[in-house]
Amino acid sequence: MSKLHPIVAVTGSSGAGTSTVKRAFEHIFQREGIVPAVVEGDSYHRFERGPMKEAMAKAQAAGENFSHFGPEANLFDKLEELFRNYGGNGGGEKRYYLHSTEEAADHNGRLGTQLNPGQFTPWEAIPTGTDLLFYEGLHGGVEGDGYDVASLADLLVGVVPITNLEWIQKIHRDNAERGYSAEAIVDTILRRMPDYINHICPQFSRTDINFQRVPTVDTSNPFICRNIPTPDESFVIIHFRKGARDKWDVDFPYLLKMIDDSFMSSPTSLVVNGGKMGFAMELILTPIIHRMIKDKGHNG
Repeated sequence: MSKLHPIVAVTGSSGAGTSTVKRAFEHIFQREGIVPAVVEGDSYHRFERGPMKEAMAKAQAAGENFSHFGPEANLFDKLEELFRNYGGNGGGEKRYYLHSTEEAADHNGRLGTQLNPGQFTPWEAIPTGTDLLFYEGLHGGVEGDGYDVASLADLLVGVVPITNLEWIQKIHRDNAERGYSAEAIVDTILRRMPDYINHICPQFSRTDINFQRVPTVDTSNPFICRNIPTPDESFVIIHFRKGARDKWDVDFPYLLKMIDDSFMSSPTSLVVNGGKMGFAMELILTPIIHRMIKDKGHNG
């Protein structure tokens, strides 16, 4: 952890809603004039798209557990190295995973390469002069044998809907955007479950703040739900780890006053309407980021 080169990590599984908190941080950075070094979690996967499919088929044939959630498919040591280097000197290496033809075209134009979707760009140095490192992906709070990424983050934020809602979002997304059948998506959920339990869930016990979305409509059987519950058909439980609550001087009376219809469900948990999740994130996170940058200035 570093006051001079702070690290903010947002962690959450696929379809969890990390994009919402990412947008909230983008708004904060823009308003506060903060220049972040942005790192995407997908860029620390071990395999490109083709080799990943081959490795997955090989593991499946051998009856072995293997998924994007686990250490076998990721470079946790490389991610830890980035966090450690950035915290020490504001530097390090990153790369990009190309999700689409548009992303490939952008980076090919920038780098003069001929890369395709499903490939990684070459490793390159983090730009100099950034104010903080911002990570968003699956493993910002991962910890295990030989690696401890979580301990190197100055602010660790978890974004996690309840399991049924997460499955509904994944089923709808993979069907609509990727054309997968419901049966294939369920097979993927089942295949990933051991890694989800062992490597994704434990991170949310290490986070400083968790944003957990809970639907207020029936999602008893996520495999037949035809619609994703809307934000206004949900509550968001915002949980502060006790140490983080004290460290960041969280002002609960102020938050309750500013967020209509919010309430405390425990001494460390605030509940808000799902439609106000982005607003609540910005209200909570802005003073934390402001304090990080202020402390950084005092150590510069």
